[in-house]
Amino acid sequence: MYAVIETGGKQYQVKEGDVIFIEKLAVEADSTVSFDKVVALGADDGLKIGAPYVEGATVEAKVLKNGKAKKITVFTYKPKKGEKKKQGHRQPYTQVKIEAIKA
Repeated sequence: MYAVIETGGKQYQVKEGDVIFIEKLAVEADSTVSFDKVVALGADDGLKIGAPYVEGATVEAKVLKNGKAKKITVFTYKPKKGEKKKQGHRQPYTQVKIEAIKA
């Protein structure tokens, strides 16, 4: 069984036991979080699609850690103007492990 959940403005296809990196949540490590925005549920008997979400379906996950991704360099410039700017960015994330999919 798999589910498609929506969090942080993105959609993720998850199965039980999957470890995924999602947009940062305001929760501590080793706590449990529940995703109720389930867009679709897939099983052996077929696919169940919500409008916009499947009613009564939740996905339980355990928060493994909060952190920041590797640094990327953002460089902007305007040609012929002598204007340039170099910045770095580290995107915060939350790493979760999918524990259960409840239909």
